[in-house]
Amino acid sequence: MEPVTNNESSVVVNKQNTVTKGQSPWAIARRKFVRNIPAMLGLVFLLFITFVSMFAQYITVPLEDVQKVNLSQMAKEPSSEFLFGTDKAGRDVFQRLLYGGKVSLTLAFTITFCISVIGTLVGATAGFFGGRIDNILMRFTDFILTFPFLIFVIVLSSIFQGSGIMTLIVVISLLSWGGLARLVRSKILAEKENEYTLSAISIGCSPFKVITKHLLPNVMSTIIVQATLLLAVMIVVETGLSFLGFGVSSSTPTWGNMLQEARSPDVLSKKWWIWIPPAAVITLTILSINFVGEGLKDAFNPKSSR
Repeated sequence: MEPVTNNESSVVVNKQNTVTKGQSPWAIARRKFVRNIPAMLGLVFLLFITFVSMFAQYITVPLEDVQKVNLSQMAKEPSSEFLFGTDKAGRDVFQRLLYGGKVSLTLAFTITFCISVIGTLVGATAGFFGGRIDNILMRFTDFILTFPFLIFVIVLSSIFQGSGIMTLIVVISLLSWGGLARLVRSKILAEKENEYTLSAISIGCSPFKVITKHLLPNVMSTIIVQATLLLAVMIVVETGLSFLGFGVSSSTPTWGNMLQEARSPDVLSKKWWIWIPPAAVITLTILSINFVGEGLKDAFNPKSSR
């Protein structure tokens, strides 16, 4: 006997004649995500590293003390006094690791949020209105996708020296939303043809209300998954630019700036404690974000049986 749905009582009768309450797609996704062990482990580690980084000033010494150069403690190996040793300027690697995580994660979260907002607005507008508006927005999106990102960041970093953090946030946000905009547009185009959208339009709902109340809630799962994966990409971008010397000012502790010292053959081969801790934290953080992203993708997939 096939399952029977009772619309009046919102219950489902299964083959064993037991009755269970119907669940919303978000509740089902949450249950599937919680049961995904790699995703939960990734989420726990991500929350932990975010918490200790954001509250670094309460866990260790103030930032001013972290940035002080101590020539008498240059390149000290890990010990009871310095948990992860010191760098070539005599600064505690563990302390810089915490403050570096605060800057790197703040940049990544902020840029991801900006990209999500811009990409969603452009994609939803293009997908809903179509026609000339869609054509103009998509051609502009194509221009953004083909823009020489790295060259532009290097040029701006050279012009606006000393404003590295804000420069990175603005430039990366303005040049990285193209992929998300195209994804949102394709989802909106599909959802726009459904009956509930056509009904909302036929009764006179404004375009803003149709987009925000009917379309975006149904594509929000896709946006969340994509934003999670973008977060890992933004950490890599910040790390790479800082490593090359075109990111945040070298005086500001970030994971990328800490890896800069690995460009020295002496540090790379003999002073492993200077670059391995930030490299390990970056790797684990990106891995955790990817686990969370894959878990969300699996949870929001109605065809998944996990």
